[in-house]
Amino acid sequence: MVIAIGSCERCESPIEQGDLRCAICGLCVSVEQEERDVLAIEVLRCEDCGAVVEYEAEHQAPHCAFCDATMRLERIEDPVEQTELYLPFAVHGPEASRTVKRWLGSLGWFRPADLREKARVEAVRPLLWVGWAFDAEATVSWTADSNAGARRSAWAPHAGQVQLRFDDIVVSASRGLTEEEAAFLTPSYDLSSALPESEPPQETTVEKFDVQRSQARGRIRSAIRGVAARIIEKDHVPGTHTRNVKVEPLIRALVTRRYSFPAWVMAYRYEGKVYRAVVSGQDASVVLGKAPWSFARIALAIIGGLILIAGAAAAIALGS
Repeated sequence: MVIAIGSCERCESPIEQGDLRCAICGLCVSVEQEERDVLAIEVLRCEDCGAVVEYEAEHQAPHCAFCDATMRLERIEDPVEQTELYLPFAVHGPEASRTVKRWLGSLGWFRPADLREKARVEAVRPLLWVGWAFDAEATVSWTADSNAGARRSAWAPHAGQVQLRFDDIVVSASRGLTEEEAAFLTPSYDLSSALPESEPPQETTVEKFDVQRSQARGRIRSAIRGVAARIIEKDHVPGTHTRNVKVEPLIRALVTRRYSFPAWVMAYRYEGKVYRAVVSGQDASVVLGKAPWSFARIALAIIGGLILIAGAAAAIALGS
């Protein structure tokens, strides 16, 4: 848990170690130059996909673990978010590989029949990807249109204000995983298992936060707005159909924690083409990835559908 070292002079929100601006109102915080120098860090940034990973001096011009492009050393003065808590791996590499094999065999009839047998896993790489988890309270003002009370019109306007509480909302900061992959993996993690230090598997790619502290809270505020909009649309807008849901949260008591989340990134080959799959590092049953389609089976299904439609039309014509 992050401990506040003071409060904002304008809005009295908590100020954390390393903050250059208030998380809520943006007021600049006085920082001594010596402290700024201590907080500045060096990271390795990929010149192609922009990913940031842990810097080790013995690696000379290392390659990106995600796209294999060359990486460059970058010094960031405005403090970057840094991991506080690590979720341990509960899934080992061989188990992750077996899980991907089972997953390939469960994708359905429209995939190649020999996909599970012929797919060859070429790389199994452990990854610690980064993200925030936050708690907050907010007064949310909202407007929306719905079919409730519309009368002659299709839509009627509605508005309101509600108090919301957010707990353990995870926001991805990863460059190595897509937003879809991170969101899919997130429910599989047990945040209560987090530790201040980690002993990950060998050759683990340890991702770094790549945004400065002054920018990170902006992402979190955007996430709060998105979560609030979904809650408002589901629980507070009357009617069965809605549109134009807009929210404006007044945030208070925002507390953020910075995590590293475990995952296995797999590369497998089928008929000369490489595909990727991602497995949760805490629950081997959670798998997401790309897989080839069987265009012959898709064409067969389309032809079968057309035959059925033609047969039904002929039957109707004969009956009339």
